Amino acid sequence: MELKLISEKGGDKGSAGTVSAKDEIFARDFNETLVHQLVVAYEANARLSTSKQKDRGEVRHSTKKPWRQKGTGRARAGMTSSPLWRGGGKIFPNTGEENYSQKVNRKMYRAGMASILSQLAREDRIRVVDEFKVEHPKTKLLAQKVKSMGFDEVLVITDEMDSNLTLSSRNLHNVQVIAAQHANPVALVRYPTVLLTKKAVAKLEEMFK
Repeated sequence: MELKLISEKGGDKGSAGTVSAKDEIFARDFNETLVHQLVVAYEANARLSTSKQKDRGEVRHSTKKPWRQKGTGRARAGMTSSPLWRGGGKIFPNTGEENYSQKVNRKMYRAGMASILSQLAREDRIRVVDEFKVEHPKTKLLAQKVKSMGFDEVLVITDEMDSNLTLSSRNLHNVQVIAAQHANPVALVRYPTVLLTKKAVAKLEEMFK
């Protein structure tokens, strides 16, 4: 598979030639079911159990019978903590200790990530650059750099992160910069374009082979 190489200084996106990449990572068949499973599992594993509800024994209420058992024409009621009542307890409440994580086998994860990268390559959504750096930790510099390269929204995957890139990218909502070892299915499918450094391509090939 040949990936388009572009210049870090901008210009025509296809003017700098191409970079050879392994077909097993960037030219394999797209498995939609597996990719869907990866994305769902990744988001589920990031989910925190913060919802805590009360059952009928935990809500604040009176144990007094609301009205007498017979003669009122209304249904029988024992106490206001019943789940049928407004303000009553929940029948199956969230405890705040739920585990939403989903297991994905290592082989499945590697195959799914390679499937995503291959589909991005087929759709011409991957670009490669020799290196990606900024001289100072300034958001404006990174924004100008990305714009000069012809991108509006882009995921940048580098071989390693430095403090300048980390500080420059954290306030840009349309640009995300991550190291190759932190590449994930949600980030890959979210952005219309993925920009890889040459060393990041090699790392991805090593990780997902």
